[in-house]
Amino acid sequence: MAIELNPGVASALKTGQVIPAHPLVLDANRKLDERRQRALSRYYIDAGAGGLAVGVHTTQFEIREPEFGLYEPVLRLAHEVMTEAAPDGFVKVAGISGKTGQAVGEASLARDIGYDIGLVSLAAMKDADEAQMIAHCKSVAEVIPVMGFYLQPAVGGRILPFSFWRKFAEIEGVVAIKMAPFNRYQTIDVLRGVAESGRADQISLYTGNDDNIVVDLLTRFQFATDSGPVVLEFSGGLLGHWAVWTHQVVDQLKQCQEIKSKTACVPEAMLTLASEVTDCNAAFFDVSHGFAGCIVGIHEVLRRQGLVNGTWCLNPEVGLSLGQLEEIDRVYA
Repeated sequence: MAIELNPGVASALKTGQVIPAHPLVLDANRKLDERRQRALSRYYIDAGAGGLAVGVHTTQFEIREPEFGLYEPVLRLAHEVMTEAAPDGFVKVAGISGKTGQAVGEASLARDIGYDIGLVSLAAMKDADEAQMIAHCKSVAEVIPVMGFYLQPAVGGRILPFSFWRKFAEIEGVVAIKMAPFNRYQTIDVLRGVAESGRADQISLYTGNDDNIVVDLLTRFQFATDSGPVVLEFSGGLLGHWAVWTHQVVDQLKQCQEIKSKTACVPEAMLTLASEVTDCNAAFFDVSHGFAGCIVGIHEVLRRQGLVNGTWCLNPEVGLSLGQLEEIDRVYA
């Protein structure tokens, strides 16, 4: 039996929200800086975000390691701030990782803390076949409403074909999907799977394609199915890229939503903006070095915004790549 999503949250999710993937704030000793971690959550709420995703890639997967033990504390800190400061319908998303036992345990913890949705990463299921992955997702959906996650292989994901997404979309507890394969063909695999599942009206679609954010938000996708044509669109986005300059992101999402509601034509200026956003992302996420500096790049921008004191990560070997600082300077200019 799938767990039902709170109606207010379901409505907000369908309307379309800016959901930043929440970074982890450390001090110079690489310990959790609770004060600035809470302040960063407040920044997103005050900037107009409609949700937060915590315990995801941007929060650093190492928080789950026993030597750090930060998964639960970080989830609780963010939930406290969201409870204190966020409006009704604010979408609370917890990252869910690992094989089935770990994933169900994380989902149970997130639900008990008060999170609405589990964003399920299949990165740990690299050796599983399609049936095993679907069974895994069904097990999590029995604990917490599920947001699917197509994570690009470059940062630990795996290729997930149309056949997987067609079956995944049929799972009763699936309420949303974040698409982040950074690949047009694979994004269409997901969309077509949803279109053919018969549950398109029950699943909110969120872009995670940092290379194509604005175009995703402006596009209507149409698919022929046995039941007739199905039109799909991205409601909003859940992105690490949206963890910086968030107030402007909120404005950009509103612009995209207004254009789709009022006109059949996309202004040329929005396509120019789309390429500029992608250019910024290339610098922040360190595309030229295979995304090696993606987390620390976000921290560098947050440092410039005055929201963190430094770019420290749990792994001391992680830092800005050669030339990345200059690239961030360039897109700032």
